[in-house]
Amino acid sequence: MMNMAGPLSQVKVLELRGRGPGPFGAMVLADLGAQVIALDRPEVADTRHAADRPAAPGETGTERMINGRRQIDPVQRGRRTLAIDLKTPQGLAAALRLADHADVLVEGNRPGVAERLGIGPQVCLARNPRLVYARITGWGQDGPLARTPGHDLNYVALSGTLDLLRHNDGRPVPPLNLLGDYGGGGMLLVIGILAALQERTHSGRGQVVDAAMSDGIALLTTVVHGMRAEGLWSDTPGGNVLDLAAPFYNVYRTADDRWVSVGCGEPRFYAQLLDRLGLTDELLPHQSDPATWPAATARIAEAFATGTFDHWCALLEGTDTCFAPVLTLDEAAAHPHHRARGTFTTVDGVVQPAPAPRFDRTPAAPPRPPTAQDPAAVLRDWGIATTDIDELLRGGAVTEG
Repeated sequence: MMNMAGPLSQVKVLELRGRGPGPFGAMVLADLGAQVIALDRPEVADTRHAADRPAAPGETGTERMINGRRQIDPVQRGRRTLAIDLKTPQGLAAALRLADHADVLVEGNRPGVAERLGIGPQVCLARNPRLVYARITGWGQDGPLARTPGHDLNYVALSGTLDLLRHNDGRPVPPLNLLGDYGGGGMLLVIGILAALQERTHSGRGQVVDAAMSDGIALLTTVVHGMRAEGLWSDTPGGNVLDLAAPFYNVYRTADDRWVSVGCGEPRFYAQLLDRLGLTDELLPHQSDPATWPAATARIAEAFATGTFDHWCALLEGTDTCFAPVLTLDEAAAHPHHRARGTFTTVDGVVQPAPAPRFDRTPAAPPRPPTAQDPAAVLRDWGIATTDIDELLRGGAVTEG
């Protein structure tokens, strides 16, 4: 039986397992308590079972090697899995039976694929009119590029966002795949699902959610569009407050070749920083004048270069200077603030971010690694009748994921 904790504990989610934003969105839903069943293709499930073999000498439970790669993916946490071949009549029938009992179905195929498999929204909603059918793609369900393959970098580029992320030499530098797959993709998917579930409480009807990473990434740039319209944004790389042109919103190198950040845009906080760095207040009156920024940045950089990373942390952290050290992932997990809040947790030996946000009345349970269980038990927990379970399991249409 699943742990009934978190604000979404009564929500059942069927995930047609894919890559990138779909699994991340399903992870967030599972973190918040949703009962998520992920459907794997049988060949993928076979690979996952290989990861469950006994550890070889020198390996740990989280470091088992398959084809030379470590099989660790925290994004898959919180689900139970089943293996179903949607290309067989029996497998399709089993998946549709699960969709009949679901509140949400998540799929991330290219437009038209789910329809060709026989598990598209028209079929599913005809059987289960309350279903929220959530689709996550790069380009969306329509438009000239809808059926064109792509990845995070492409969606960030076409949205105009990658051009905002240029270094002074003009080369765009994407922030890993955080903007497309996760920020503009998986998070947008979750928002769409939650909005559709809320609307269903009034209408009693489900609907299709069309979440496109290209749309989500564009949405994240709303503030920049506003700044450009006001004449407050320069298209020259390194010419804006938010892209490290300003001395009070910047990163600085320390004497021991580490980095620290300051974000003191308010004059009172900037004054605190200058005071603690031993600089005169002559920089403060010119804070809003971009013409003075290069010289002020150079002076602050010289000051930070005189002390070590630990020195500046001891002097500035926790003060009104809007200071934070640039930490590695290991250092971030060990930082006292994150430790006090439980921002990071350990699941199956792997350190990873804990569920967020927090809820005082319906807190989420600690995340669990993905689990493969008796298929009959998984189906039974979803309220599927025993006679139907026997039918689904007969002939191996549904197997352990």
